[in-house]
Amino acid sequence: MEYYRHELLVLLSFVVFINADPLVPALCIFGDSVTDAGNNNHVDTLFRANFLPYGRDFKNHKPTGRFCNGKLATDYIAEFLGFESYPPPYLGTTNKTVLLAGANFASAGSGYADETARLYKAISLRRQVKYYQDWQNGVINMVGDERANAIFSGGIHILSTGSSDFLQNYYISPVLKKLYTPSKIADILMTSYHTFIENLYGLGVRKIGVTTLPPAGCLPGAITLFGSQNNECVHRINRDAMMFNDRLNATSQDLVALYPDLKLVVFDIYHPLLALITKPADNGFFESRRGCCGTGIVETSLFCNKRSIGTCANASGYVFWDGFHPSEAANQILAQNLLEQGLGLVS
Repeated sequence: MEYYRHELLVLLSFVVFINADPLVPALCIFGDSVTDAGNNNHVDTLFRANFLPYGRDFKNHKPTGRFCNGKLATDYIAEFLGFESYPPPYLGTTNKTVLLAGANFASAGSGYADETARLYKAISLRRQVKYYQDWQNGVINMVGDERANAIFSGGIHILSTGSSDFLQNYYISPVLKKLYTPSKIADILMTSYHTFIENLYGLGVRKIGVTTLPPAGCLPGAITLFGSQNNECVHRINRDAMMFNDRLNATSQDLVALYPDLKLVVFDIYHPLLALITKPADNGFFESRRGCCGTGIVETSLFCNKRSIGTCANASGYVFWDGFHPSEAANQILAQNLLEQGLGLVS
């Protein structure tokens, strides 16, 4: 498998080198803290990562707002596709020419449900689409309708969200747990997902990739908060994630049937991340239960800071950077997996 991945990346690099242009005209990102590249720096929320040790292994060793020690999986995808820079956070980006190649609209604490975003003063998925429309208008003003429409239809759009709806909303709300089963919550979230895809399609988008939920019960923070103090994955949470992923695949198939010219790929992030967690040594890691920052059990955002005692010296051996987010090293492997699954979006 590693050989195959290497050969795939070499082939893509060769194609990009020959063409001297990215393989697609734009890359746009939506979602939550797994993909937020700094939008929350400009939002009145406590969910930020614009301080050390976040970003310590990023270029210039400075924090950007990414919930990671370095690059996100979407940053690696941008590199693999041949972009010279990463999709910049839409909020706070003053160089409008840079936005021609796409933008990042993700916001830590957001989810499929508007209520999840409201709880953490994040940018809701609905608002992210509104910002995307504003971005489209800016592109049209710069290059005209014909070229802009080619950018919208030919660009790849990635959505990664949903974990916050469960871990930071449903599981911690006695009211929601009393009113709804996990299955019913998944149905409600699917309505939001369906609307999101339809809205993007109505805006001329034709290439979309959406990630499944990860094995959320294996995140260090989830084990600490929802486990039984046995230091093992919380199986009921993983079962809910798999149930949600089944709904996501079924809804996506319905959408493709409804819009035959839509290229919609469901990226399986569950199994690749689970493989890193359960067999870390096979992928060059030695720690998959604890994150690098602090004790790596519950720390995230403000609780992962430059005074965090015990933060590891080298994060490359850790699957997780903090209690909930993968390390740069893990993101690189996950991005390779996503790229393999999404080759159909490139053509």
